[in-house]
Amino acid sequence: MKVFYDEDCNLELLRDKHVGIIGFGSQGHAHAQNLRDSGINLSVAEIKDGPSWNKAVSAGLDVVEVPELVSKSDIVMFLAPDTSQKEIYEKTVKENLRPGQYLGFAHGFNIHYNQIVPEKDINVFMVAPKAPGHTVRDQYESGAGVPALIAVHQDPSGNTKDVSLAYASGLGSARVGIIETTFKDETETDLFGEQSVLCGGLSSLILAGFETLTEAGYPPEMAYFECCHEVKLIVDLIYEGGISTMRYSISDTAKYGDITRGPRIIDSEVKARMKKILKDIQSGEFAKEWVAENESGRPNYNRLLKEGENHPIEAIGNTLRSMMTPLFKRRLVDKTKN
Repeated sequence: MKVFYDEDCNLELLRDKHVGIIGFGSQGHAHAQNLRDSGINLSVAEIKDGPSWNKAVSAGLDVVEVPELVSKSDIVMFLAPDTSQKEIYEKTVKENLRPGQYLGFAHGFNIHYNQIVPEKDINVFMVAPKAPGHTVRDQYESGAGVPALIAVHQDPSGNTKDVSLAYASGLGSARVGIIETTFKDETETDLFGEQSVLCGGLSSLILAGFETLTEAGYPPEMAYFECCHEVKLIVDLIYEGGISTMRYSISDTAKYGDITRGPRIIDSEVKARMKKILKDIQSGEFAKEWVAENESGRPNYNRLLKEGENHPIEAIGNTLRSMMTPLFKRRLVDKTKN
């Protein structure tokens, strides 16, 4: 496996091109501002006079509607939500694309599952930073970056890989490393990680632990600290040096509980269910379900999110965080700006 760094990327490939960013959400605000600060000419497309339009204007960016953006740009980066991309593409992007343009994505969902099928004369690539957009921006501003994956789906111009590397470099990812993959592998592993470990698995584990302690009569404050607050402290150790470094840092008692009780929680039945989740991703069953959920107005999505917002862990968490203000002076997420 080759890892690409700044010396492998030619940012000059973007100097005489105009980049268009569709969407100013989590990834969009980070891509636009990082590329601008890297000296790249760009514009952002959003819904005129909507909240995200105004945030992009406040950030000092050139903001236009999608048809104008596509017409004036050499590289068009699709950073609208996955569920909006097909409609945006069919209604306002497709007819304005011209042969030889570059169409980019930060996630392979719509290309891999054939929601968007560009003409063969369009260069299609992916640059997928391996972090939420707020972290992409934060790390760039701190002088670092987050790793990124690149992939090429169509390459009629013969230099799409180089363009994707230059784009990733402009985000700051070449400071720490870029890896080449495929749309298929990025999409399927990303969905699996989100569902089974990073978001779905972790949040469900936190809630189950919190409920187990509170249902046994322990104070919710104690349950919150043990099952939610301290997750960051453990993950920071894993992030820095892997699971073995985390185990090096914790007590022998914690370590023994880890290696003897952890496998009882995450056992062979959990792994079997993970394999079923992966199978649904690989077959396209999850994509079909998610597209149908979106088309029907998201009833399950909205209901489950509301139930999560009303869980007791959220109320006690808000109370405890308000008592620990020095920990939260510097925030990644400012909903008024990004």
